[in-house]
Amino acid sequence: MAPQSISSIAAVNGDSATTNGDVATVQTDVVIVGAGPAGASLACFLSSYGIKGIIVDLNSTSADTPRAHITSMAAMECLRDIGLDVVADKLATKGDCMMHTRWAHSMAGREYARIYSWGNDPRRKGEYERASPCAPVDLPQTLLEPELVRYATLNGFQIRWNTEYLSFEQDADGVTAHVRDNITKVTYAVKAKYLFGADGARSKIMTQLDIPLEKHPGGGPAINVLVKADLSHLVKHRMGNLHWIMQPDREHPEFGWMSIVRMVKPWHEWMFILFPSPGSDLSRRPSKEEYLGRVKELIGDDTPAEILRVNVWNINEIVAETYSKDRVYCLGDAVHRHPPFNGLGSNTCIQDAFNLAWKIAYVMQNKAGPEILSTYSQERQPVGKSIVKRANDGFRDHAHIWNAIGITLPTLAERKALLSELATNSQVGRTSRKKLQEAIAQSEHEFHGLGIEMNQVYASSAIQADQDPSLKQTLENSDVVLYHIPSTIPGRRLPHVWLNTAVPSGLVSTIDLAGKGGFTLFTGIGGEAWKPAAAKISEQLGVPIRVYSIGFDQDYEDPYFDWMRVREIEDSGCVLCRPDRFVGWRTKAVAENAEDALGKVLKAILSK
Repeated sequence: MAPQSISSIAAVNGDSATTNGDVATVQTDVVIVGAGPAGASLACFLSSYGIKGIIVDLNSTSADTPRAHITSMAAMECLRDIGLDVVADKLATKGDCMMHTRWAHSMAGREYARIYSWGNDPRRKGEYERASPCAPVDLPQTLLEPELVRYATLNGFQIRWNTEYLSFEQDADGVTAHVRDNITKVTYAVKAKYLFGADGARSKIMTQLDIPLEKHPGGGPAINVLVKADLSHLVKHRMGNLHWIMQPDREHPEFGWMSIVRMVKPWHEWMFILFPSPGSDLSRRPSKEEYLGRVKELIGDDTPAEILRVNVWNINEIVAETYSKDRVYCLGDAVHRHPPFNGLGSNTCIQDAFNLAWKIAYVMQNKAGPEILSTYSQERQPVGKSIVKRANDGFRDHAHIWNAIGITLPTLAERKALLSELATNSQVGRTSRKKLQEAIAQSEHEFHGLGIEMNQVYASSAIQADQDPSLKQTLENSDVVLYHIPSTIPGRRLPHVWLNTAVPSGLVSTIDLAGKGGFTLFTGIGGEAWKPAAAKISEQLGVPIRVYSIGFDQDYEDPYFDWMRVREIEDSGCVLCRPDRFVGWRTKAVAENAEDALGKVLKAILSK
C-alpha cells in the first residue's frame, strides 16, 4: 500500500518512485521543508525556472493565524517578477487603513499620540513613490500563504500536508530527506538535488546541520489573541492598522500589561498582541474568559467580542552564522528570528527565496557553476543580521514611550501621578511631554523605515565591484534605516525609474524590464556595441541577456531624466542587472572590446 501511494505522488509530479524493502523513495528536483512565506515563495520562484519539487509541511493547512501582515515594496517587487503582486494587491488592505500608528488608553478612549505610517506621511509619500513601482500593503499571512502554495502547486510543485520531516543525508550527487506521513504513519524518502530548510524557528534541519546561532537575550513571551469584533465605529476618526493600548492608571492582569491592537480585516477582525508584565514567564496560562475580559478592557466600550484563537510566542534576537552547508540551504525564520517590529519578517523570507532561486536554477540548468551557491549565504546572512537587530531595536525604542506615559513605574499611584502630570503646566509635565514627543518621533524608524527595507547591499563573487575610481563608491545617507538613496553601485538593488517610448504608450519601470529569469543590461547613446556583445555572450554561456538603450530616440526615453540622475555612468556605459534585479556590474563608458569585457564579468558572476 505504501509503495502505491508514494508512486502516485511521483506520477502526478512527473518524477519517479522506487522501493527498497518497506521504504519507498521518491525522486524529484528539489525538496522544501516548510510551506510558510519562505518555503512557499521559494517554490514559486523555482517553478518559474521550470524546477519541480515537493514541499512537505507538518501542518494540515496554510497559516491559521495572521502572524505576518505588512508586505513591503521590496517583497512586492519579488512577487511582481512572477505576476503574484497583482493577486497580493487585490487581497491586501491599503490606503487609509494603514495611515497611522496610534498610542491610546483604549480603542474607544483617549489618544496619547499618533504617527503617520507606511508611506502615508505627506512629507515622505514622494520617497515611497520614487523608490518602487509597488506600494506597501497590509496582507495577513493567512491570505498570502494560500496564494503562494496555489501558484507553486499549479506550476510544478506538490505539497504534502501532515508530513513530518525526520532527517536527511547527503552525498556529492544529492540529498535524501526522510519524512513521515502523520495520517497514514508511512515513512518514506525523497531524493533530490537540493534540500531547503524553511521549517521555521524550531528548525530540525538547522539542528541537524549544527550551524551556530548568534543569540542575544530575548524580550520574553507575548500572546496573540485573534478577536472578532466590529470596531468600525471606533476607527472612523482614528484610522490606522496598529494601535498601542496602555492603561497606566489601572491595575492590569499579569498576562496583559499592555497591548498592540492590530487590524487583520477592516474593521471586524483584530489581533490583540498582549505583553505580559516584565519578568513574567506565563507559568499560569489564563482562561479564555480572562483573555476576553482583558480584550474588552482594551476595547473600552460595550462592543461584543469573540476570541477566535490564542497563540503564545517569544521575542527572539537570533541569526545563524551561515545559511547553508553543502547541498542544504536554509531560509526564513530557520535562520533569522526576531519580533515583528518594522514588519521585516515575511518580507525578508521572500527576499531570501528570491536571491536563492535563480542561483539554484542556474546551477541545475548548467548556466552557472556550483560555486555561485556559496554567495547566497554571503549576501543574505548580513541582511538577516541587520534586520534582526533593527526589529529588536524597534522593540527597545518603545520603552521610551512607555516611560514617558508612566506605564513602567512600579506602583499604581506613581503611574497615575505621571499620567496626570502630562496635562499640567509643571516641570514634570513639560519634561514628560517632551520625552513623549521625542520617543514618538524616534518610532518613525519602525513605521517609515524605508532604508532598512530597500538599502540592502550584497558583497560576493556574484557582484563585480567597480574598478574605475571615478565612479561613486559610497552614498551619503544621514539615516540608513529611515532613508533609501537609489544607486547603481554593484551590490545595490536596481533603481526604479519610470521610462516611456518616444511616442508615449504608457510608463514602464526599469524593474519590469529586468528580472524574469535573465540578466538585463542598460546602456544609452553611444553604447551600441553592448547589444551584439550581449547576444554573442548569451549564446556562448546559454544565459538570457536583455539589452535596453535609454535616452533620446533610444529603445526607451527617460521622460523625467531620472535615469540620467541615478545611473552614475556615461551614456555609452552600462549597468548589468542580475535576475534578482541587483546590480552585478557597471562600467562608466563603453569598453574597447565590449564582448570580452562583458564575457569576463558574466563568467565571474556565474562562477564559470
